[in-house]
Amino acid sequence: MRENATLGSAMGKSKQTGNHNSDKKKSISKTWKTKRRTKDLDQIHADMKPETAAKLLHQKVDVDVTGCAQHYCLHCARYFVDLRSMKEHFKTKVHKRRLKKLSEEPYTQAEAERAAGMGSYIQPKKVEVKTQAVEEDMV
Repeated sequence: MRENATLGSAMGKSKQTGNHNSDKKKSISKTWKTKRRTKDLDQIHADMKPETAAKLLHQKVDVDVTGCAQHYCLHCARYFVDLRSMKEHFKTKVHKRRLKKLSEEPYTQAEAERAAGMGSYIQPKKVEVKTQAVEEDMV
């Protein structure tokens, strides 16, 4: 098989050997998966508590973060360049889907035990989630 590959390379074919599932590509795909990772819903629920939300919405200026950390969507856990782009984000399907997912109470250990047969099932409660208020004086 390798002899054919070396002969083939002389005729203009690719010199790359190995299959598409090589170790090099696996490590690349793993880094891509973690690169776009966002917070889980239970982490966002913890961030939505008033004392934590106030800290996230009124952060100090940080030049290493997009928009100097002044425009943050609490529900999607994303930073935006300016106020206008954040307002546009509030109108998107992505933001509305996230609000809908956050309207359910987060999964707990007690609920897991009930699902395993250690108690009777109780439907998750609904939590009212609204888009955060935007302060115009940030401009």
